[in-house]
Amino acid sequence: MSANLSAILYLVSGVLFILALRGLSSPETSRQGNLFGIIGMLIAVTVTFLSVGNFSSGFIYVLIFLAIGGSIGAFIAYRIPMTAMPELVAGFHSLVGLAAVFVAISAFINPAAFNLGTPGNIKLASLIEMAIGAAVGAITFSGSVIAFLKLQGIMSGAPITFKGQHLLNALLLILIVILTIYLCSTQSSNLFWILIAVSFLIGFLIIIPIGGADMPVVISMLNSYSGWAAAGIGFTLENTALIITGALVGSSGAILSYIMCKGMNRSFFNVILGGFGATEQTSESQNKEQRPVKSGNADDAAFLMKNASSVIIVPGYGMAVAQAQHALREMVDTLKKNDIKVSYAIHPVAGRMPGHMNVLLAEANVPYDEVFELEEINNDFANADVAFVIGANDVTNPVAKTDPQSPIYGMPVLDVEKCKSVLFVKRSLSPGYAGIDNDLFYKENTLMLFADAKKMTEDITKNL
Repeated sequence: MSANLSAILYLVSGVLFILALRGLSSPETSRQGNLFGIIGMLIAVTVTFLSVGNFSSGFIYVLIFLAIGGSIGAFIAYRIPMTAMPELVAGFHSLVGLAAVFVAISAFINPAAFNLGTPGNIKLASLIEMAIGAAVGAITFSGSVIAFLKLQGIMSGAPITFKGQHLLNALLLILIVILTIYLCSTQSSNLFWILIAVSFLIGFLIIIPIGGADMPVVISMLNSYSGWAAAGIGFTLENTALIITGALVGSSGAILSYIMCKGMNRSFFNVILGGFGATEQTSESQNKEQRPVKSGNADDAAFLMKNASSVIIVPGYGMAVAQAQHALREMVDTLKKNDIKVSYAIHPVAGRMPGHMNVLLAEANVPYDEVFELEEINNDFANADVAFVIGANDVTNPVAKTDPQSPIYGMPVLDVEKCKSVLFVKRSLSPGYAGIDNDLFYKENTLMLFADAKKMTEDITKNL
């Protein structure tokens, strides 16, 4: 395939990726956006495949590894439940980062194969791009692995901190810059390997102090890192598709991280460096758990809902864990048959990744026009009869508005407590990912429903 034709087709795939992002900005057009993305990636892979040149042994290797990678990806995508999507995203981010590292290593060891010069005499611009791509890729890989382990429950989701942690991170980042400068002047292979090793280490260190409450930001941040790693390697390989795609992923991930931080009223750098979510349970919050709460059963919940004219559903990660989205849809359908108005309130950081709740509700075929973001629905709680909180915690905690000492103070939350009645489905009074007690549990208008979210929702539907 000629270079000009390859460039044109890469440009077409880039346009399709832009259309994919545009489509994914709305639930109504998300399927079309996914289709554009699939077609764009198919074109990019096919062009790269044909650019090998001839049916040599190298061509066969490409074919073999495409088949292996494609089969593994298809198998994982087919088997993975929607509730495990955050873990899947983190896992795939790690592979993108590792791929960037492998390409950088290949280019450094055999630069002639990439038209970058010879060992010890690599073009300066290419060496800089290679070093940045390798460093960002290594950070993405190790950081994504830690995020995956935390999300999967293999590693504790609690923040891991130690004295001097921030200083160590700062020194390592400075060391990466110094190593890159010396690598460009000496082209020493030892410096190159040290650079990669330090980058792997810093990726590990910047993720371990981040608690579960900040996982949405971590996911979007790692998404951004993987994009910039791909873009850096794209410059090294002089591959237009990689540059365009990497820049799109990197910039959109950075914007999404900003949106998530804004949704928590947190500085991006505070989240990354401060380990928000590391708050210890104080004696005061422990004492709060001894305060009396009103608890009920499915019968009580069904009675309140039957006599309501409007109900607002607030889903959270507990719904995802219990896989209760389909049972919730059935309950809502039953309420609608009784002419009860039902809507869904989604907090921007509910769940473990941006849009997590939206994806689960879409899987249960919940109509898009019934799902509202925090800004759109927060004023409606005061006029609603019942709020049904299913597995959400920190995003409904009133202390975010009342307690300046709280680690979530200033974070926009759903004004659930303003409803006439609040039904709160939760297994226990344990705190959320931010590690603090929820004052909503003890409000006069709150009825706690201690049970598995799916079973409780099914029982409520039977009673209805």
